[in-house]
This record gives sequence, structure tokens and C-alpha cells, in this order.
Amino acid sequence: MSEDRAYDFRAVERSWQERWERDGIYLAHDDDPRPKYYVLEMLPYPSGDLHVGHAKNYTLGDAIARLQRMQGFNVVHPMGWDAFGLPAENAAIQRGIDPETWTLDNIRNMERQLRLIGTSYDWTREIASCDPAYYRWNQWFFVRMFEQGLAYKREAPVNWCPVDNTVLANEQVENGRCWRCGAAVERRNLAQWFFKITDYVERLLKGLDRLDGWPDRIRTMQRNWIGKSEGVTFSFDVEDVDAQIDVFTTRIDTVFGVTFVAVAPEHPAVAKIVEKFSKSRRRIEEFAASLKSKSELERTQLMEKTGVPTGAYAINPLSRERVPIWVTNYVLAEYGTGAVMGVPAHDERDFDFAKKHGLSIAQVITTPDHSLRAPLSEAYVEDGKLIASGEYSEMKSAPARRAIAARLEAMGRGKTTVNYRIRDWLVSRQRYWGTPIPIVYCPADGTVAVPDDQLPVLLPKNVAFTGQGSPLANDAAFMQTTCPRCGGPATRDPDTMDTFMDSSWYFVRYLDPHNANAPFDHAIASKWMPVDQYIGGAEHAVLHLLYSRFFYKFMVDQGYLSGDDEPEPFTRLFNQGMLLYYGEKMSKSRGNVVGIDDTVEKHGVDAMRLFLLKAAPPEDVMDWTDEGIVGRVRFVQRVWRAAEPFAAAARNVPLDRLPEMRGDAQRELVRALHVALDSGKSETLTRRFHYNVTTAKLDELINVLAVALREPNASSDPAAMYVVHALPIVLAPFAPHLADELWSRMGHERSVHLERWIEPDPAALTVDEITLVVQVNGKVRARIQAAPGIGEEDAFALAMREPNVMTQIDGKHVRKRIFVPDKLLNIVAA
Repeated sequence: MSEDRAYDFRAVERSWQERWERDGIYLAHDDDPRPKYYVLEMLPYPSGDLHVGHAKNYTLGDAIARLQRMQGFNVVHPMGWDAFGLPAENAAIQRGIDPETWTLDNIRNMERQLRLIGTSYDWTREIASCDPAYYRWNQWFFVRMFEQGLAYKREAPVNWCPVDNTVLANEQVENGRCWRCGAAVERRNLAQWFFKITDYVERLLKGLDRLDGWPDRIRTMQRNWIGKSEGVTFSFDVEDVDAQIDVFTTRIDTVFGVTFVAVAPEHPAVAKIVEKFSKSRRRIEEFAASLKSKSELERTQLMEKTGVPTGAYAINPLSRERVPIWVTNYVLAEYGTGAVMGVPAHDERDFDFAKKHGLSIAQVITTPDHSLRAPLSEAYVEDGKLIASGEYSEMKSAPARRAIAARLEAMGRGKTTVNYRIRDWLVSRQRYWGTPIPIVYCPADGTVAVPDDQLPVLLPKNVAFTGQGSPLANDAAFMQTTCPRCGGPATRDPDTMDTFMDSSWYFVRYLDPHNANAPFDHAIASKWMPVDQYIGGAEHAVLHLLYSRFFYKFMVDQGYLSGDDEPEPFTRLFNQGMLLYYGEKMSKSRGNVVGIDDTVEKHGVDAMRLFLLKAAPPEDVMDWTDEGIVGRVRFVQRVWRAAEPFAAAARNVPLDRLPEMRGDAQRELVRALHVALDSGKSETLTRRFHYNVTTAKLDELINVLAVALREPNASSDPAAMYVVHALPIVLAPFAPHLADELWSRMGHERSVHLERWIEPDPAALTVDEITLVVQVNGKVRARIQAAPGIGEEDAFALAMREPNVMTQIDGKHVRKRIFVPDKLLNIVAA
């Protein structure tokens, strides 16, 4: 036995990380014949420093990668950086730090921290989206989209600071004012680039049905974002004005209940109305001006719903009734037709609006038994039976919808249509720190894409960051260029791309990250894709995941890699839960951030990893506690003190078969090992990843092993030495440094992380008897030993022989029995 029983985690962890790096044991090789497994955590933004909340996510992904390697898979587990974005540019404006310098410094620090926590990434595949070698291919994809008609330019509203003459991100608008100068922000239309994601909308929607490895709530959020609705688009004439107002509704059965029409201030009919009704001009213009600083979110969700009358009336095409036209804050020109029909009796928002503004409420749907009658205290939004609806009265809602739609179509006033909430992807950003859009504008040739051999269009260096104007638009050397088509003078597009562009295809670049001739090789990408397990926060439920799905379908459509008829990039998705500190979210402002560096230095990597995996199921919110991490430190030390002295003796016991078991104690010990092995395998293959269960089984194993190793002749006990020999393997995914150190002490030259997981043996997992808990009226009255699989009647017969049970039931009637096989019998008596 070793005289030095103390475990020096700092020296051990540092030593093994250096060796893993030197030996390259985590590199994934494209020609490896084993089945592939691609596990990926969402690439992080290099904000500067990682804390243990970040480590929770990366530790889970690492445990999965390690277990799958040991299950015989060729695992690719890469890491990179979502390196463009607003914080770097804000740092440049506020502190005079170059965005590239700020970003690369942060990357270096965070990479160091990710290595520090013992992750098994293949660092040869590392990418950073701010590297021209990466964003060159962003531009290449943009040009391909442009050639296919999927990239186009049109006007769209932005947040505009009139003092700094610059576009602001939503995050830079604080209470309606510019974050930098405090000026009131306006909404202004600018010509911007879009990707036509709506061309893929039905495929994106149908593809969700195939993603049964995704959380249901994420698929539901994507369906809601796409927002498919089937209904009718029809038109109202404007009385005494040469204009029509088109509206879309899913409830055409309520058309006879329309009492007003709401339009966006920007609707083209409004200009014609104010020409005719000049008395309304001032109030409409003042109302429209009051909305200039309001974001889409404020207008549709946060603000009180209000508006002003135009003085004009719309004519209902079926009832021929005159209804007032109102300009409102909650209808947007960019959504649908820019107008909606107001049916207060059968829409909650319309009901509130009508009550506030004294508009009439006309009930046209009632319950099937006609029990619901006006006046209504709230909107009745369910289907029912039509009333006060002309020839459609007494019809049920569903057939009435079909009949009314057919009538409007026959009149030439409407048609059945399908609407989607989703809009095309706005990819233009009026900022510096992003991928330059590879377009030039030529007086002779118009809009021209930059040729492939001139990519990348590089971001200029030494740009002035004042917070005023567009940094690129103000850089004459960057803006002035030559038309690639005619050779004449031209100007560059001054915008950069949305950073979601960077993260929409990075997972394929990882597979061939050094390719200088293409974004990736067709054969290599086709071999590895799709990602088998994607891990990240639910906050990315919509945009990142939706854009990635769109991008992947486009790439397969164009033949850049192979996929099935409806390709999807991520087969399975796992959303990890948040980590709190004594019930509060970690934040610098609260001063409760638990840093990785301090934790590793004080407690060790393996203790941190074990705590993050053990404290709760990974999808749940978890609380970091000082007591919890100290408990895992004790566990690491217990393992070392128990197993290390027997390392040399254990090496001689083979692991390819069960050992000799000389009694019940040995059988219990070997069973505890195989229970832990079975848990690790099961949690991985079922994709539950509840390694909190597995680490709890490790606690039970160490408890039993510690007792066995205290026996005088423990070193000659085949069962005890078998378990000691196997211990590094079952520990390896969770405490990788401790596992490799123990394995090395046993005389093995090859890392334990290159070993196969020991297959759980059914013979070791079987038990001769189980302990059945017996309750009477919910209170434990006995524990009885029984054969596994005992039936309820036999269990009840055994229980009734127990004196304590008999005493509790004496003279009472057994009214009910609750039986949980091999666990519990609860006898309810009264």
C-alpha cells in the first residue's frame, strides 16, 4: 500500500489534462470505422468569464461524450465561439477597446477555463465566427442565397436615434431612449436585406412532427412562431373613398358581428381617408407620431390598446352595415394585411377596445342551447351557433365558416387563404462587428454580388467608434470599391449580417474546419451529420433553432451535403436547467457569481463536476450550495483513500468476467458495481441523462466497497479487487482525472478513457430476495424479506404473520391494499 494516502487533486488534474492534450485521445478521425456519434453544446458567446452555471451545461455534454466513446462510438465533440455581436462594439464605444482585441482576449480566457474543467473537446476543430476564414463562408452562403432569389432587399422599420444618426438594437433602447445619448428613439424605414425563410415555411412546420427527440414545448414554441392559420381574406369598401381594406380572419363565422375596422397608421387607405376627412388629419398624424418611438413588442404586447377614429366608415360586404374605421396602435403594417376586423362580442382584445372607446358590441354566436344572451360581460370566443347572421343564423360555426367563405368567393370579395405569423429573416445590421454583406452597388450594373474569388470582404481595421452613424458607412476606404462586373466605381453595402447567420451552420463547419476551398467537404459532412445530441438553453427555442433548420434544408437542397427527403440538423435536443446560488440567479450585480477558477482551485475539477451532475436532474433548476460541493470533495477523498492502497492488487483481477463471490457480502458488492454500470448505460442510451441517479449509485457503491476493504484480507478477496479494478471505468465520465489516476496506479499505460464501458451483467444484477415495506394506514409497521417478484396475495399473507401488523389490524376491516411490486404493501384498514 502507498504511504501517501492524501489525494493532491491540483497536481493530478493538471497532469492529466496535459497528458490528454499531448496524446490527443479526444480527436475524432473521419476514417474511424466505428459508428459515429456527434454531441454538441451550443457554441458560447465569448463574454469574458465562465461561472459554474456555464460549467453545468458543458459538464453534461462532456459526460455524454465520454460515455458514448466508452460505448464504442466514434465521438466528435467540438467547441468554438459565436464571436461577433453587440457587446464587443459597445465595449469599443464605451471604453475605447478594439472589438477584435476584446473578443480574442475573452476567447483565450474562456478556452482556458473550458480546458480547466476537464472537457474532452477536439480542439483541433475550434472555430471563431469573427475569423475571416469562417466569415468568408457566411458571405459565400449569402451570395448563393442571392443567386437563388432567397436573399432580397426591401424597406423595413428600425430603431433610429436622430441625434447619433444611427440604428439601435432593441437592447440599446432604454425606456424609449438611446442608451448612449438619451435622445427619444424613432421608428424609421431603411432598405435592408432579408432571407426568404417563408419559402420553407411548410417544410419547417411539417419537419417538427419528425423531431420526436426534441422537447414538446420547444416544438410547440416553433409551431406558434410559425403561426399557421387557415381562414378567409376579404375586403371592406371605404364609404365615399376610392379604397378597399383587406382583412384576414380565422373566424369568418363572426363577420356579422363586426362593429369596427382597425388599421395601422401606415395603411395606404389612411392617406386617402385623411384627404377626404380633413378634420381627422391632425389627430391621426399626432397619434401616428406618438408611435414612432415604440417598438413592435411595445405596440403589440406591452402598451394599452388604443386608437383614434378616422371619421370614415367601412361597408360590411355581407350585412352592408356601416362600421367606423379606427387607426390603432396594436395593428402593424408589417403583419398580415395591416388591418383587422373588430368583433368585440367574440374576441377578447376587441371586447376591451370596444368597452374603452364606447363602440357597439353585437353578439352573433351563442351556445348550442341559446343560453348565452346579450349583454355580454366578456367576449364569447368559442364556436357555437350563429344568431343575427342573416341566412346563416342557426348554423353551427364550422359549416357556417365554409358557407360564408364560399359566398364571399362567389361575390369576388374574398378567398380562403393560409396565413403565417412568421416573417422573412431580416439579416441586415447597421453595425461594425459582424460579417460584411458581400454586395456592391454600381451606377451601371445595379446590385452586384461580390465574386467568390474576391471573398472574404474583410472588416476594415482601426475604425472610429463614436456611437454616431454607421462605422462602416463612415469609412470611405471601405465603402469605395470597384464593380466586379464592369470595373467602374461602386460602393459597398455598409451593413453587416445578423449574428444568427454565424450560428446557423457552424455545426457543419466543425466537421471540416480547415477547408480553404469550400465551407466543408460533401463526403465528410454527410458522414457526420446530423448532430445526434444537441444541448443548450430553452431561450434559443425559436430563432437560432429555426434559422439552423432553414439553413440546413437549404444546404441539402443545393447538394452541399447529403440528407433525407426532409433533412433536420439536430436529431435530439436537450435543454439544461438553470443553476441558482441559494435560490437566486447568479449575476455580477448581486455579487453571487461562483467562478470556475476559484471553485477548481479550492475544491477541484472532479468534485465540481460530480456536484453539478448529482444535485438534480439536468433539465431542472438546480441550487449551488457550499455544503453540496464540500460533500463531493469528501466523496473524491473517500474513493481515493479506499481504492488507491489496493491498486496494485486489483490490477491482477480480470474484468471480462464476474469474479468469485464467496458470500452475500461479495454478491452485494459486485451487484452495487453493476447497478452503477447499468445506470450509466441506461441514462445515456435512453437520452434521459439523469446522471444524478448514476452518481447516487456511485455513493452506494463506495459505501459498500469501503466496508469490504476494511476486512483483514481484503486484498485477497476476488470480488473486492474486481470492484476496485472496475472503479476507474465507472467513474471515468464523471470524475475523469481521479479515474485516470487510479487506472494509472494499477499499472495501465493507456488512458481509462480509451477503455470500453463494462457491460452490466444480468447475473450480477439479480437478487435472491428483496425487502418489502409493509404499511398500515400509511405508517411503516414491518419490513419483510421475500423472493423477487412475489405477488400481492403472497405478500399480504406474509405481512399478516407479522405481530406488529396483526396488532394494528386487529378487529378492523381491510378496505384496500396498495401494492408496489418488490417495494411496498400498504394495508388500509378501518
